Amino acid sequence: MTEKLSLTELQHIIRDSLYMALPEMYWVIAEISEIKENYAGHCYLELIEKNPDEKNVQARVKAIIWGNRYRFLKSFFENITGESLREGLKVLVKTKVEYHELYGLSLIISDIDPSFTIGDMAMKRQLVIKRLEQEGIFTMNKELEFPLLPQRIAIISSKNAAGYSDFINHLNGNSYGYVFYTALIESAMQGSETEQDVINALDRIAEYSHLFDLVVIIRGGGSQVDLSWFDSYNIAYHVTQFPLPVITGIGHDKDMSVTDLVANKALKTPTAVADFIIECTAGIENHLFELSLGIRDISRAIIDKNRNRIEASGIKLLPLSRIMISEIKDKLSEKIIDIINIGKESTYKAGLIPANQLSRLGSEIKSFMNVKEANLERISISLKSLTIKSFKVKSERVEVLGNNLNILKPENVLRRGYTITSFNGKILKSSQSLKIDDIINTQFSDGLVNSKIMGKKGG
Repeated sequence: MTEKLSLTELQHIIRDSLYMALPEMYWVIAEISEIKENYAGHCYLELIEKNPDEKNVQARVKAIIWGNRYRFLKSFFENITGESLREGLKVLVKTKVEYHELYGLSLIISDIDPSFTIGDMAMKRQLVIKRLEQEGIFTMNKELEFPLLPQRIAIISSKNAAGYSDFINHLNGNSYGYVFYTALIESAMQGSETEQDVINALDRIAEYSHLFDLVVIIRGGGSQVDLSWFDSYNIAYHVTQFPLPVITGIGHDKDMSVTDLVANKALKTPTAVADFIIECTAGIENHLFELSLGIRDISRAIIDKNRNRIEASGIKLLPLSRIMISEIKDKLSEKIIDIINIGKESTYKAGLIPANQLSRLGSEIKSFMNVKEANLERISISLKSLTIKSFKVKSERVEVLGNNLNILKPENVLRRGYTITSFNGKILKSSQSLKIDDIINTQFSDGLVNSKIMGKKGG
């Protein structure tokens, strides 16, 4: 071929050939790798296609959405998905091939299908769930025992997030006056940095897991696509492997992310998380209060039982002692009479008893009587000592039980900082029985306060 062409002429041939070969509009599936909006309102994109491993790029092309069309498509896409066009989104766009002498090949986008983007995210989400289930780790964090008294809380959130402020204010402003210890580990809550930031935060907390009772991940509300950042397999995997229970309050009423599904507890909002923690603490306090009442009643029953037993023992012991002494005296008298009779009989039979034998017999009789009287005295003293010792032991036991009961008296419990709230003379254990304008009584150690119900949250 001898004809010589200028570069421009060659470019025109390429352009015309492309237009002739590809005259139609085409629906193309691609991922947005770059997106910029210039001063004139035009949107410039770079579209790519990745290999199935989602790492290596196998195709790349520039694309343009002209300003007047971009304003419409941007609003349309955001209204349907709740998310702006951004890097990392997979989209289905209607395009026409264009070739320019200076800028080369590009695609002109005239339409976009938002339902494809939502469907693609849903499919990825299901694949992540299936993978976690197949690995047998989906419920590992749910299986951890929830702490009875959750007071030391590690928080993963952005310090500027409204949800974080709501959580802290709600937690610290609880009506019970409970004190909680919180530590914020900052993390991005949306955007491409979310995954790595949340994982790094979990790793930091894991190093000091002995300092915390649980972890909460909170962010507040957001769009449906914002929620997709928490459909990450890597975040969900780290939650399943975490040594402490994880509670999520990501802020979506309808849908739950994969992170929500694998967490120990998933609640809709940050304030709902705060309410849950407060109610757990209140439940433990009520349980302890009920136990203290039970201990008090048992202590009283034991004291009453032992007091009655001591009184009954005293009543029984005194007559028995008198009877025993009387019986011993009677036996001693009988022995003396027997000895005298025996002596008289022996004297009668022997005739005359020498004076020394009479003296000896009298002495032996006196000695025998002295021994018996001494034994009788020792027995009497021993019985008195045993009686006094028994009374002393029982009295000390009653005093110990009385001291234990005194510790559990409501007024002493109140002095330690607790209060008792009642309505119509009955102690309140739940807010469900209260209505607006009801008057409740709160008993402190130094007085009684009457309060009027102005509003209710929860039950």
